[in-house]
Amino acid sequence: MQYRKLGTSNLEVSAIGLGCMELTRGYGPGIDRQSGIALIRKAVDLGVTFFDTAESYGPFANEDLVGEALSPARAGVVIATKFGFKLDTNGKPVGQDSRPQHIREVAEASLRRLRTDVIDLFYQHRVDPNIPIEDVAGTVRELIHEGKVKHFGLSEASIQTIRRAHAIQPVTALQSEYSLWWREPEDKMLQTLEELGIGFVPFSPLGRGFLTGTISEHTQFDADDFRNLLPRFTAENRKANQAMADRVGQFARQINATPAQIALAWLLAQKPWIVPIPGTRKLHRLEENIGAGHVALTSADLRELETSVSEVQVQGARYSEQLQKMVDR
Repeated sequence: MQYRKLGTSNLEVSAIGLGCMELTRGYGPGIDRQSGIALIRKAVDLGVTFFDTAESYGPFANEDLVGEALSPARAGVVIATKFGFKLDTNGKPVGQDSRPQHIREVAEASLRRLRTDVIDLFYQHRVDPNIPIEDVAGTVRELIHEGKVKHFGLSEASIQTIRRAHAIQPVTALQSEYSLWWREPEDKMLQTLEELGIGFVPFSPLGRGFLTGTISEHTQFDADDFRNLLPRFTAENRKANQAMADRVGQFARQINATPAQIALAWLLAQKPWIVPIPGTRKLHRLEENIGAGHVALTSADLRELETSVSEVQVQGARYSEQLQKMVDR
């Protein structure tokens, strides 16, 4: 496993992390607890040191799972979790809540569930339009001074918000979607992050599974699968977007790699401070994803791949209109 530092911070993590959300929710029912623990511990054995969770994943169950799984290896891993959602009595997100007092309450609860005395990276999950980002950054700064948090992160934030937050408390990492079929961060965002010395943690680096070539127009998602809510994943759009997955697959065969490995290797080649966090429930997919770190793409490879996929016009919005309102604030 190779290791990278997020931006100019001293936070060093494995070049490929593990997104833990789908162990408990997101793409249908989660897997059983012991299987989830075993998968996370196998990731540690394979050199993964960066694990991503959130109070809203489960809800709460994901942090508890991650905490138990990583407790034997706590000193050698980095755990990222998130605050910022208002949860109903069943734990379902029903809006944003980044009031300073709520941030503190979430931090204390996350520390207990994660079985740790410090959160390595504490992200604001979504920007709260009702709370000045300066207040949010200031609260996390206080938590850092108190020794309860080590690093501050933002997720799906706009450039303006990142700059305002960074002026109060240096932002270590931005987590947002970035992949071969969602390249919007290349328009000014990557330049801004490099300027400020902020690392980038792409979620859904495999296009929510689409870039692996295992999803088609005929795929039937579970009723609880988040992709049912995304315009890009309607059957019609999946059919239209098949050309993208086909081209990634064709390129992968040329260099004896898998489509997933190509998608991840491409991200790793963009900047040395980019750390993707693919998620999986399966051991063989975990091993496959980690293997992307050994796929070296030359400049010629990158040009060929990017030229090929750029000829495909991806169909369907990334988010529904309602979900889109919560990003790029």
